[in-house]
Amino acid sequence: MPIPEDKLAMKASKVEASQEEKYFLEGPRSRWEEFKFTVQVMKEFIKGFRSFHYAGPCVTVFGSARFPEDNEYYKMAREVGKGLSEIGFTVMTGGGPGIMEAANRGARDAGGRSIGANIILPFEQDPNPYLDKYVDFNYFFVRKVLLMKYSYAFVVLPGGAGTMDELFETITLIQTKKISDFPVVIMGKEYWKNLIELLEEFLKNGTISEEDLKLFLLTDSVHEALQHIEKNTVAKYKLVKKKRSPPRIIREHIR
Repeated sequence: MPIPEDKLAMKASKVEASQEEKYFLEGPRSRWEEFKFTVQVMKEFIKGFRSFHYAGPCVTVFGSARFPEDNEYYKMAREVGKGLSEIGFTVMTGGGPGIMEAANRGARDAGGRSIGANIILPFEQDPNPYLDKYVDFNYFFVRKVLLMKYSYAFVVLPGGAGTMDELFETITLIQTKKISDFPVVIMGKEYWKNLIELLEEFLKNGTISEEDLKLFLLTDSVHEALQHIEKNTVAKYKLVKKKRSPPRIIREHIR
């Protein structure tokens, strides 16, 4: 039985990624190869900067790509996306399924703007259908910079290793004053209870301060989350809600 074309393409992509990683880890490459890599990274940054230049002000929503439509956290993320749009924010996500799709869908429900920074992977990550504009990225670190660059607040819903990475990088940037003290909202008290216990253990051992625990709000309430974001962004940064034209039927995709 012949292998479907999409499966062949996925297999080829995995092999290519594996070979590139092996080559990268072998040690220093030629100056020319390192220069080409630097140019590739620079091109991705420029593509992102040009594409999202007029996107803001945004709020970025992080969360798992693996939650289905009937999951409670998917429903929560959809409400969050809708509420953020009603405040006047562009909803920005990683562009994929699950929580990301739900937040973008909520923005679309409210007639707001919905954008995504999509990572190219051999599995799982296809752009969701609720994006007005999305950009494909090859490098996670470039994508993370873009997800933070245009946002005045961050909402973290339940997720896995990728979500944890995004959460801790955001908090670290705020903690070290590399970005302003934008509000961070973590949603799902039951889901994140072990994380909070871990942070309290950090505090007990002196690896973080009490002030660091004030860098985020933990809540199950969409209303409380939206109030916290509005209070700590709109007035503080003098944001003005702009009238937006209806979302385009055809999504704009930047390769």
